[in-house]
Amino acid sequence: MGKKQITATDLIKEIVVLTWAVAIIAAAVYFFLVPSHTSVSSISGLGIVLANFVPLPLSAITMILNVVLLVIGFFTCGREFGAKTVYTSVVLPLFIGLFEKIAPDFQSLTGSQELDVLCYILVVSVGLSILFNRNASSGGLDIVAKILNKYLHMELGKAMSFSGMCVALSAALVYDKKTVVLSILGTYFNGIVLDHFIFDHNIKRRVCVITDKEEELRKFIIEDLHSGATIYEATGAYDFQKHNEIITIVDKTEYQKLMNFISRIDPKAFVTVYNVSNMRYQPKIR
Repeated sequence: MGKKQITATDLIKEIVVLTWAVAIIAAAVYFFLVPSHTSVSSISGLGIVLANFVPLPLSAITMILNVVLLVIGFFTCGREFGAKTVYTSVVLPLFIGLFEKIAPDFQSLTGSQELDVLCYILVVSVGLSILFNRNASSGGLDIVAKILNKYLHMELGKAMSFSGMCVALSAALVYDKKTVVLSILGTYFNGIVLDHFIFDHNIKRRVCVITDKEEELRKFIIEDLHSGATIYEATGAYDFQKHNEIITIVDKTEYQKLMNFISRIDPKAFVTVYNVSNMRYQPKIR
């Protein structure tokens, strides 16, 4: 089968979603991160520190850093970043620049440095989770992490944490100990909250069933849930009887339907369930 053609409508929808996500991230940076003076795990956070040394607005510094990283990324890692990362890397500082024009010299909404950091973490995680779930990113530290992954063979997760902590520690160049500690804690909790937004959204369940109603269950999975299933032969360790085990991967809604169906047709069925958060492909074996 050929690749699915992307229509103009699909492209417009994708651009709208990406733009909305970047606008959320930019708002989090300008209205919460900037007033807190912390440098929490982002290129914008590094820009806040550099703004104390460079006579440029944050939007301009972020644009320069993102463009430089994109160029380095293309030379070192090839074109794996894609058009989406280029688009978001450029649009993010444009939104920050827009907010600088709309609300110059903006002060804290909360009046508390700690609450500003907390609000930033919550709001930016929403925007980033939208991007990640559209197979995009905001550029910046993602590019640094991929470079570290390629040349230092560092796992992507660890590379992101390492680069994020380096940015957080840069606050020590300008600010007091409290701000540095908040930057480090903010970076740590930002990773936790972002994992919650991304992985909880993507979590599916791997359901393994041994039942006497095998054919009914197989038809229900394929015809009603429109999902795939794999059948393995299993041998009982006690009596060496052979059984077929049906394995399928379903989302939360499908899981509830599946369990209700199993309870109805075979209350004595043996069922085991595992959470999975990363699934590339599930074949439909017929």
